[in-house]
Amino acid sequence: MALKKTLTIAGSDTSGGAGIAADLKTFQEHETYGMTALTTIVTMDPETWSHGVNPIPLEVVDAQIETALSISPDAIKTGMLPSEEVIERSKHAFLNSEAKHFVVDPVMVCKGDDEVLNPGLVDAMIEHLLPHATVVTPNLFEAGQLAGYKTPTTLDAAKKCAEVIHAKGVQHVIIKGGSDIEGDKAVDVYYDGKAFHLLTSDKIDASYNHGAGCTFAAAITANLANGQEPLEAIQNAKAFVTSAIKNGWKMNDHVGVVRHGAFNAVEQIEVTDEQI
Repeated sequence: MALKKTLTIAGSDTSGGAGIAADLKTFQEHETYGMTALTTIVTMDPETWSHGVNPIPLEVVDAQIETALSISPDAIKTGMLPSEEVIERSKHAFLNSEAKHFVVDPVMVCKGDDEVLNPGLVDAMIEHLLPHATVVTPNLFEAGQLAGYKTPTTLDAAKKCAEVIHAKGVQHVIIKGGSDIEGDKAVDVYYDGKAFHLLTSDKIDASYNHGAGCTFAAAITANLANGQEPLEAIQNAKAFVTSAIKNGWKMNDHVGVVRHGAFNAVEQIEVTDEQI
């Protein structure tokens, strides 16, 4: 039986923990056929692990998207998009495809906790990506940026951000609160314009979480491609990434990575869904 096809338009993490490396590993774990359109190559200084972001020429991005669309992806996700032009091209990639689902992981290159390196990227995401997104997967900082608020730190603030983001055209919003929302559980806030759901799991040591955001969005993309409804796809993706984080490991003195195969090979984590 032919597999469903999933396309990621994202950057390459040379260390293999995040970006298209995480996406392809996750697609494979979900039995989908993964394809890529590379937007950047991210390298790391071995001494300091500071990042170097190297954009791919636009004509090469265009050629990759053209190649992938000729194979008819069933679902498309975005990751690191380094310019407004690439953001707009990602929109057209979805609109010109036969894909039924578009998952936007709004990766933002930030300095500190309250400054976006290029505010124009946020505006471009709001204009070009959110109106077409099946699901958007911001963390707390990204949710605040997309909503035009400070970074939410409480459940009520996260809910307000979800409402504002949904009003920009997104069908389903999942804000990754994780361990940073107050309380003794790792909480993500889901909103579809009608009801809120709290997706919770036990808080775990998040020291080894490099690539968790990419993995979560890729798992949602694969689940949607395989026919799951959005809320179900998100619930199962949270269980998948929670297991990956819990079973992560120290890669070097700078970073610990998630274990993408943990859900299928080690343990399946329970996630609780509470409608509020």
